[in-house]
Amino acid sequence: MTLADGLVRNEDGVTRCWWGGGDHLEYRSYHDDEWGTPVTDDIRLFEKLSLEGFQSGLSWLTILRKREAFRTAFAGFDFHVVARFGARDVERLLDDASIVRHRGKIESTINNARRALELVETEGSIAAFAWRFEPSSEDRPPSMTREALMDLTQTDASVALAKELKRRGWSFVGPTTVYAFMQAMGLVNDHLEGCDARSRVEAARAALTRPS
Repeated sequence: MTLADGLVRNEDGVTRCWWGGGDHLEYRSYHDDEWGTPVTDDIRLFEKLSLEGFQSGLSWLTILRKREAFRTAFAGFDFHVVARFGARDVERLLDDASIVRHRGKIESTINNARRALELVETEGSIAAFAWRFEPSSEDRPPSMTREALMDLTQTDASVALAKELKRRGWSFVGPTTVYAFMQAMGLVNDHLEGCDARSRVEAARAALTRPS
């Protein structure tokens, strides 16, 4: 059932953001259990940045359905391992039909793993670095409606984070890609007002000890 302001109520009685309440159960699970829940684990943060890069030009559902294959192909996105990938690994990945076979995106993931090692060396962790770009409440919409969300393809915070990552040699990290990363990893709560997940995410964010 479609409700006002981009909300839907599914047959299980759960009210969701419109994009997470369609017929695809993968989206529902991702919306309910992952999207917006704050993450401070470096491996998961690196994975999400990598998969957002692979998603460029594709739907997130395509990437979500291939995520386990990506994890297998890229050593669980352990950037310590991926940083050691070489030319043979690139060719292996280009032959792997279970993932997105795009040379530029594959090589970018390997490059970014090496840059992640440098980031950890200088900043302590990817989490400590990324969470510094969490926007203040004053920089957020007063009410998260569908209209407000649709205006948030990128923000000052995502532009700043993307700029700093690029300065450090990362690739496939434009401000729109980075904002999608921030949404998914809980640096912001972009569940709509009235969505059942919004209060759970907000509680998790309130309880989180920010990494430093």
